[in-house]
Amino acid sequence: MAIYSYPSMPDPCKVLEFDKEKCVGCNICVNSCPLDVMIPNFIKGAEPIVLFAEECWFCGSCVQECPAGALTLIPPALQRISTVWKRKATGEEFRMGMLNPPAPNLNPPAGNRK
Repeated sequence: MAIYSYPSMPDPCKVLEFDKEKCVGCNICVNSCPLDVMIPNFIKGAEPIVLFAEECWFCGSCVQECPAGALTLIPPALQRISTVWKRKATGEEFRMGMLNPPAPNLNPPAGNRK
């Protein structure tokens, strides 16, 4: 009996994006995922297959453990609005829970608020 597994369709649950130039197929991201969202690719050296995208908790452990920096986490739109912000001057993006967050903004609010 043959068993088949198909990757999740890219819409609407695309949770991870792999940079094919950087990914070496080491599968460290697969092993670091607490929910087994991905499985190793049967092609040696290819990026893992995202099999259960709807199960992802967006914890980012796969992104943090990737030695090549080949992964980008794509959180849902509601999370992107509330947990990701951009510095206007440099265009840098920041998100909740990142390893090296920026210094807090200590400037007082604009206007005559007290």
